[in-house]
Amino acid sequence: MSELVTRIADNVGISPERAETALGMMLGFLQREAADGPVARMIEAIPGAAELVAKHNGEGAGGGGLLGGLMSAIGGGGIMGLGQQLMSQGLGMGEISTLAKETMAVAREYAGADVVDEVVASVPGLSQFV
Repeated sequence: MSELVTRIADNVGISPERAETALGMMLGFLQREAADGPVARMIEAIPGAAELVAKHNGEGAGGGGLLGGLMSAIGGGGIMGLGQQLMSQGLGMGEISTLAKETMAVAREYAGADVVDEVVASVPGLSQFV
């Protein structure tokens, strides 16, 4: 997994620690929001992904302070909620966009394009970012 984290950190331009947290949060989001079958196959195919989800899935989940609570209360969770969580980790919009694209590129390499396309199609709004 460290090779993937390093690759994402380098391509996004962030520290490996921040990349690990962000990747775990993004995969955790997908695990919660995407269709169960395809996302399970995707996470299983990526070496170390399940461990990252277990380690970082809770970071920011349901958090985000008052704004995060308000967004969840008015239905602003989903992809926008993930964006807010990643911003609270210090990522900018450009970094988040690159992170999403890199994560899906890695997923395609390991799980195949068909599985990743099913995952993306099952999450409202995700296709705009990847």
